[in-house]
Amino acid sequence: MKKILRITGIIIVILALLVGAVAAAFSPYMRRVAEKSFPQTDGEIQLPGLTAPVDIYRDQYGVPNIYAQNQHDLFFAQGYVHAQERFWQMDFWRHIGAGRLSEMFGESQVDTDTFLRTLGWRRVVEQEWAAMSPEARAIFEAYTEGVNTYLSGRSGEEISLEYAVLGLLTPDYAPDPWQPLDSLTWAKAMAWDLRGNLGQEIERAVLSKTLTPEQLADLYPPYDYERQPVIVPHPVLEGVSGGAGGAAIPQNALPLLESLATQTAALDSLVGPSGDGIGSNSWVVSGDKTATGYPLLANDPHLGIQMPSIWFEIGLHCIERSADCPFDVVGFSFAGVPGVVIGHNDRIAWGYTNTGPDVIDLFIEKINPDNPNQYEYNGQWVDMDVLHETIRVGGGDPVDVTVRYTRHGPIISDAYGPLKDHPDPTATPFRERAGIDLPENYAIAIRWTALEPSCVFCAILGLNTAQNFDEFRQAASEFAVPAQNLLYADVDGNIGYQMPGRVPIRKHGDGRMPVPGWTDEYEWDGYIPFEQLPYAFNPDEGYIVTANNPVVGPDYPYLITADPTYGYRAERIVEMLNAAPGPLDIAAYQKMQMDDYSGNAAFLVPVVLEAAPDTPALETARQLWTDWDYQQTVDSAPAALFEAFWNHLLTRTFHDDLPEAYWPSGGSRWWEVVRHLAENPASLWWDDQSTPAVETRDQMFAAALEDAVQELRDRLGKDPSQWRWGDLHAATFRNGTLGESGISIIEDLFNRGPFPVGGGKAIVNATGWTATEGYEVDWLPSMRMIADLSDLSNSVDIHTTGESGHAYHPNYIDMASMWATGKYRPMLFTRPQVEAAAAHHIRLTP
Repeated sequence: MKKILRITGIIIVILALLVGAVAAAFSPYMRRVAEKSFPQTDGEIQLPGLTAPVDIYRDQYGVPNIYAQNQHDLFFAQGYVHAQERFWQMDFWRHIGAGRLSEMFGESQVDTDTFLRTLGWRRVVEQEWAAMSPEARAIFEAYTEGVNTYLSGRSGEEISLEYAVLGLLTPDYAPDPWQPLDSLTWAKAMAWDLRGNLGQEIERAVLSKTLTPEQLADLYPPYDYERQPVIVPHPVLEGVSGGAGGAAIPQNALPLLESLATQTAALDSLVGPSGDGIGSNSWVVSGDKTATGYPLLANDPHLGIQMPSIWFEIGLHCIERSADCPFDVVGFSFAGVPGVVIGHNDRIAWGYTNTGPDVIDLFIEKINPDNPNQYEYNGQWVDMDVLHETIRVGGGDPVDVTVRYTRHGPIISDAYGPLKDHPDPTATPFRERAGIDLPENYAIAIRWTALEPSCVFCAILGLNTAQNFDEFRQAASEFAVPAQNLLYADVDGNIGYQMPGRVPIRKHGDGRMPVPGWTDEYEWDGYIPFEQLPYAFNPDEGYIVTANNPVVGPDYPYLITADPTYGYRAERIVEMLNAAPGPLDIAAYQKMQMDDYSGNAAFLVPVVLEAAPDTPALETARQLWTDWDYQQTVDSAPAALFEAFWNHLLTRTFHDDLPEAYWPSGGSRWWEVVRHLAENPASLWWDDQSTPAVETRDQMFAAALEDAVQELRDRLGKDPSQWRWGDLHAATFRNGTLGESGISIIEDLFNRGPFPVGGGKAIVNATGWTATEGYEVDWLPSMRMIADLSDLSNSVDIHTTGESGHAYHPNYIDMASMWATGKYRPMLFTRPQVEAAAAHHIRLTP
């Protein structure tokens, strides 16, 4: 969204407004405008649509607990509260899901909308809504009523400050009423964010053009099952695996894949980064290992940094629980969606980490050169399904979009901007772009489980009311996509795990490369049956750890993914659990969640200190790294030097060998790549191709150290003892739209920070950064939760910014410092506890 407002018209308007005294008064004026949208949180409000009074208590952090006499009113009130606090976020998210960003932000978003319309998330959720049970529909309808009751009669600036600013760009924009479909589309956005190995599939295919198979293998090392853990070590299952192997990619199709990489990156800028490092931590231990004798469950999902937080904490309570109103649950919700996504009820607690199964395949389709709406399949030309849509553009003319479907899914190569404008989207642009002749025409279709109807939020509502492990698994069976590692604990002392999701069984291929679509050899042959998906219940180890590491070992009979996340965080969590000096308690869990230990530094530092030639830079490294414990704390000088060294080592080693789009990001895969290359000091990867000499590993170490020391002297001062990792590595929370406008006075209204932090990529305290972009945090533990099953009212949590989505509200940024420094707040649950901590109480009446 960095270009979303960088257009001449709005800049002229802003400059006109900010001349002289007007500029000095702008921020105070906008603060007063913002206050118009602050929600009423005390007193009484009469609302049409309610059937009985509803009480809402908010604590000092603005976290609401809702008490209702029936299910309809409970979810009506949740919709009302979400709209009170976060409607701009909800509105923005639904425009992503429906491919309607251009309505809000003008022609700059037409290409992104075209890609989103091509994926067809909205078309899929229309099918999901039609198939949804009456009971689930009633919840979504009640929620929608609550949202729209709040919106009714309010102007844009009375809803959120962003609408006042947006009026300068698209003065005719006004938010539409909410629909249940708007809630459902958010599951598709999250599925995209957690989609698995699509980026690696494209990257591997493009790099195959210039690298040998051996070089590609260097960049994608295998998972070390002896060194790093799996989640379920001993599955006992019977089945048949998908076939191995793949097919050569037609060289003429490679430009299509390069184009797709550009478009997927654009969508990632909206939804959040994906790929290496994005994930989560969650672990649970049995009562045999805790001070209370009951389980403790921890969860911290790692997602892209945003303002406001992706999470909205809430409690949903039926005053008298019954089959008609079974909810008594607290935890973290998505604004725009009913229910609690992660949290606990009165009997069980649960958490998520991303499984990362390979649920996307790219199919290379042969297109009929005489008819671009036909493709070849098993020797026959087959007609595509062709759809036509219109994108409305704020301040501009509508844009017509054509979407073409093969048996595998939508053709997404049409949606790449430079191609879609050509009269024949399957032909000549590739000759111009790649400098090659195309004897045959190709296109790229996507098959993805998220483009098939499911009901993930039905699963979430089932988790909200589950009372035992069997009911937990029953709810999990509906969790189709994005597949998550679901962790479980209950008040009876049980712990458990379930991997859900639709994971395809492939006839041939392992999902690592695009495959031919003109034959049935690479089709999917159904999904792994739920009964065959890995699970665990009270394992002998007394703990279960999920940190995006592989679920099972190589003997499992089905392919989950050929591109697992490397297990550095899981390895460290297991190490801390096994090394615990005594029974574990909440304080021990808090320390674990904030652990800053770098497995990368622990491996590389001794190698560098022993191998690098003596230089002044190496002497600086010796001073800082000798006796370092490899904890990358916020005030650590050794960490600052190590991460700068790591950044420069990646630059010097790989930038001369790889296309810029595939330069290393620096996460766990690259830890593993360099770990392997370090064992071969003469590997040609170490050679700098810009010089006539042939450099070795040790020369690269020395050069990268020199670069790092010079960078830190320039940025942090000449005294290495005063360098601080947090002075390089900080979290700035930016509004995903107006906060990245390029206009500082607008950005200052919405953005907050920086907040210096410790941690880093592939560290338990997973404050990620991207090596090609600097040290600033770009993804992070989006919340931290610790559930105490001995007494659920003792549970604690924190999320990143605050409950409110309203700039200048007291609860807009009040959690950020606590989050950055490892502090927590009580996760209020019982009604006496909630009422005792209440700072605000409002009653909604019919």
